[in-house]
Amino acid sequence: MQERAKISRRQILQGAADRFEVTGYGSTSMNDIVSAARMTKGAVYFHFSSKDELAQAVMEEQHQISISAFSAVAATGAPALEQLVMVCHEMGRQLVADSIVRAGVRLNLELASVDGSQGPYLAWIRDLRKLAETAKLEGDIREDVEPESVGRVVISAFTGVQLVSNVLTRRSDLNDRIDELFSLLLAGVVSDKRRTEVADLVGCRLETYVS
Repeated sequence: MQERAKISRRQILQGAADRFEVTGYGSTSMNDIVSAARMTKGAVYFHFSSKDELAQAVMEEQHQISISAFSAVAATGAPALEQLVMVCHEMGRQLVADSIVRAGVRLNLELASVDGSQGPYLAWIRDLRKLAETAKLEGDIREDVEPESVGRVVISAFTGVQLVSNVLTRRSDLNDRIDELFSLLLAGVVSDKRRTEVADLVGCRLETYVS
């Protein structure tokens, strides 16, 4: 029964993500979610008491998936500067491949403008700042560059890039747009010893690094 409950909860969460991704928080009803999940209304309410609780669950799941990108990239043992680029590409891959990630990102943007929720963005900035701090210690980022600024600028730019990519191409060009972002960004922050390697850094991917 416990395993069945887990499967049912996951099915409901997926149905909610499918609706939130398309219609957003305000235009999605519990009836829409019940229909998308292909469950009875009673089953949905057994696991989630409200649309708000479902939205929070989708965002929490999305955040855990996004955080897993940092763990997967860290496991490569690559230099921190390479990891910073790889993390953004991995997050971009998740956006293209996973509807829960897409729904969670949309909900974060919509609800943050209403209730001021900052948690996911602060966490991403913190983790990118740590990578930038290490990259600076490794001599790959200029001494006059603040790691906190790198964290803020990268996540802000990434958010904007993926939003515009979604509007223009449904994110079919997201990899290219992330490459474009880092071609410009890295030129302004790398140390002299890595300046000739910017093109190689831009091409860093988790899947190619581990292979």
